[in-house]
Amino acid sequence: MDKLDQYRVFAQVADMGSFIKAAHALELPRASVSAAIQQLEASVGIRLLHRTTRRVRLTADGAQLLERVRLLLADAEEIDQLFQVRQRQISGQLNVDMPSRIARRLVVPALPGLLRSHPGLRLVLSSTDRAVDLVQEGVDCAIRVGNLHDSNLVAQPLGSIAMINCASPGYLREHGVPERPDDLADRHLCVGYASPATGRELRWEYLIADRKEHVPVTSRVIVNNAENYIACCSAGMGLIQIPRFDVQHLLNSGALVEVMSAFRAAPMDVSALYPHRRQRSRRLIAFIEWFKALMQPHFEP
Repeated sequence: MDKLDQYRVFAQVADMGSFIKAAHALELPRASVSAAIQQLEASVGIRLLHRTTRRVRLTADGAQLLERVRLLLADAEEIDQLFQVRQRQISGQLNVDMPSRIARRLVVPALPGLLRSHPGLRLVLSSTDRAVDLVQEGVDCAIRVGNLHDSNLVAQPLGSIAMINCASPGYLREHGVPERPDDLADRHLCVGYASPATGRELRWEYLIADRKEHVPVTSRVIVNNAENYIACCSAGMGLIQIPRFDVQHLLNSGALVEVMSAFRAAPMDVSALYPHRRQRSRRLIAFIEWFKALMQPHFEP
């Protein structure tokens, strides 16, 4: 293993805090990963990692070296792909995590076109609504919708998707059609949505004169994923607030009906998150550009 490969192994172990996880991510035997670190430490003459039975941590010297190694690896990948870019050849594996509804409704149907354009690309697509530790889980990029929590990740804003209020025709026949938020408190039900991050039920909100307001609405069922949220609404259990793209097919078929279009919740930001700006690979850049173009028709102007 040459020095550059040793640096790659070192960065992976440092990021993941584990020889075993790094070996899995790099598709190398654990013994090869351990040997690479030992050889690198011997060649530079310093200890780079503190090893314990549960965790691997950087030494002060290791942290200093890691900063330089990241720059070196980013430059090396730029050089490796210099002429491939000219030929629009994108290759290698990209691990992406995104909400399941975006994956199933928008991304997966369009994937054949992406893969035809880049025959050398291999995509590992995971879909979760929970917080993902990109470094620990070996994820190159996460697509997230809504407010972002503070982190060390780079966040690239892509656009904002429109939110709408809707209900089933059966629900509206039984409870009437709400015209204003004030109508909701006494006469209407909502389907509750529990935040995946906190577990607390989110409040019904709307914008008025660019100011966010909340109104109390009774919920008799609370869910924690979009599939059940939409299913409960379709079954007549209450009103929901949902990105328009998520239910456009149901609006088109008449299975759901938009209500209170003048009192929508604030648009939800869509962002791409990744660990290090200087380590953006060509395949990551290509994917984000493709995804942004795919989402463009669903973004607010």
